[in-house]
Amino acid sequence: MPSSILILFAHPSQHRSEVNLPLMEASKTVDDVSVVDLYAEYPDYCIDIEREQQRLRAHDIVVFMFPLYWYSTPSILKEWQDLVLEYGFAYGHAGRELQGKRLLCAITAGGTENAYRTSGYNHYSIRELLRPIEQTATLCGMVYLPPYALFGSRTALEDGKVDAHVERWRQILDCLRQDQIDLGVAAGAEKLNECLLQAVGTEQ
Repeated sequence: MPSSILILFAHPSQHRSEVNLPLMEASKTVDDVSVVDLYAEYPDYCIDIEREQQRLRAHDIVVFMFPLYWYSTPSILKEWQDLVLEYGFAYGHAGRELQGKRLLCAITAGGTENAYRTSGYNHYSIRELLRPIEQTATLCGMVYLPPYALFGSRTALEDGKVDAHVERWRQILDCLRQDQIDLGVAAGAEKLNECLLQAVGTEQ
């Protein structure tokens, strides 16, 4: 049976989105994928905790899809984490609801990939900057996958990168559904983009 995937989409300025919005729309065309637009569903930030926890229970894989904002997530996704991942549900002695589920981030970053290195402008790799989310997954007993990332998102459309990135995302979703991503390889990868090459032989 294919794995079910829950995508939590968080973009506060969708009218300006040239990459995240196409990624989100493409996700809706893949079987066994549910997409939740957090800003559309909770414009007042009053998150329905029980509904969100039920969504988590009903899916095998959770995806945070967002543009990188000040080296972190948009505010509604942090609010979602603060409220939904409760003690006794997501962690703690009796909090075992997320055990074994997989978590990954599908993100865009405005800077170039070279900027996200020790020697680069931002001093840290993208995976290092997302360590708080990785540790959250660990605390909840989830399997953390490296992020699927597009760098240079500000010029991605004019550089002709968007269509290929979206198509690779569809392929990754299919691989995740069919459990074709090697979790051992993924554990040591900087980006999930690199794992697709091994799964389906797609040029990155």
